[in-house]
Amino acid sequence: MIAGEPYLASDAELAAARSRARKLCRRFNATDDEDVAIRRELLSSLLAKMGDRVWVEPPFFLDYGAQTSVGDDVFINTGCVILDCAPVAIGDRALLGPSVQILTAHHPLDPDARRTLLEGASPIEIGEDVWIGGGVILCPGVTIGRGSTVGAGSVVTKDVPERVVAAGNPCRVIRSLPRT
Repeated sequence: MIAGEPYLASDAELAAARSRARKLCRRFNATDDEDVAIRRELLSSLLAKMGDRVWVEPPFFLDYGAQTSVGDDVFINTGCVILDCAPVAIGDRALLGPSVQILTAHHPLDPDARRTLLEGASPIEIGEDVWIGGGVILCPGVTIGRGSTVGAGSVVTKDVPERVVAAGNPCRVIRSLPRT
């Protein structure tokens, strides 16, 4: 799965890993705002890497967790869903709005091939200093370049370059951002 090879999500090892992640997510989502240390401990045991000063607003959902790396000073707003069948990297100082979906899994387009129940996954990377607006959907295999903003409600099907504002369905570059 992580190597990008077709896999069966029903595999016992994968099912156990998802079950572990869901239990940790349920515990995280049941915490109070004052439970900062407990939240950090749960996220640290869930994620592959968690930077300093990370804040995640519940509810939060991860498929596996072990493939997701989060940098320093990251804010993830409420309702974020990360299906991390492939690696997900969230760079330092990234801001994710409410209800962002990061979806690495994909299925064959051919209906005959779908009957095999095999699926695939492609990694997603969110660069440093990126702002992902509310309700954005990041599709498998995309990279959001450093310093870019993706407008609310966008569906990102292709890479977004560095230092741009991009929005829409499908998401497209609206304008470049000046260098300071």
